[in-house]
Amino acid sequence: MDGDAPTIAFVDALEDEDMAGKKVTRVTLYKMREEGVPISWLTCYDYPTAAFMDEAGIEMILVGDSASMTVYGNPDTMPITMETLLGHTKAVRKGAPNAFLVGDMPFLSYHRSVEDAIWNAGRFMKEAGCDAVKLEGGVRVADKVRGMVNAGIPVIGHIGLTPQSSAMLGGFRVQGKDVESAKLMLEDAKALAEAGVMSILLECVPTPVAQLIKRSVDVLVFGIGAGPDLDGQLLIVHDILGLFQAFQPKFVKQYANLGKASIDAFKEYIDDVRDGRFPQKEHEYTMPEEEEKRLREMFDV
Repeated sequence: MDGDAPTIAFVDALEDEDMAGKKVTRVTLYKMREEGVPISWLTCYDYPTAAFMDEAGIEMILVGDSASMTVYGNPDTMPITMETLLGHTKAVRKGAPNAFLVGDMPFLSYHRSVEDAIWNAGRFMKEAGCDAVKLEGGVRVADKVRGMVNAGIPVIGHIGLTPQSSAMLGGFRVQGKDVESAKLMLEDAKALAEAGVMSILLECVPTPVAQLIKRSVDVLVFGIGAGPDLDGQLLIVHDILGLFQAFQPKFVKQYANLGKASIDAFKEYIDDVRDGRFPQKEHEYTMPEEEEKRLREMFDV
């Protein structure tokens, strides 16, 4: 293998593979692209949510470093560690055995050297059962990508708004709004494709730039705030369920407001406890009548 990205020809060569199975694989995803079926991708950080997603039929799950913000309340993604993300990823794999699972490589897990990148990516694959890993950056991380691919690890590149570099980008802002920055992003995408990524994620990118990149590389191209004309879409689960209150990006569509529903449920529970409406008889455990009688006589209760 020379590390080149898979193409439709790669899928055609494997078309005799049983596609009826439930487990989503790399081949499944490229087959969906060939058939024009957009791919659905969500973040997830825990076992029960993963189980719900798997039952719903989600194709891809990302255990994102966004957990730093959505789960741990940090202002950005920087503090979260490999050990923390590995723990979340193991739980998600148990809940979603069928989804294509992607581990998100946190800050400093791949920046120092190719060896670091391979080792930490390998941990996601070996310890957490991932199908691929994701890392941020384009030209500057191409050598790390190539090393991981040569080690047999499928890699997803992430360009545009890259949260780990948000300080250098001037915050959480749309990227590629002028021709010069769009050209640099295209160079990043081409460098990632040449290094062997299986796909590229574009975040907060104008639609025309996303369309240009998709036409320019022969790998899957996903978007999170990059328009509709891509192979699939990613969103943060806390955003679509209304569970993250700090802010809501323009590109998010909220499908439920579980945040409000949770607050209402908590308030009702508090009122029930205070007013003696909970617990009721149906919530109690009993003991045999004779044993209860003995207990009360023995302890005078």
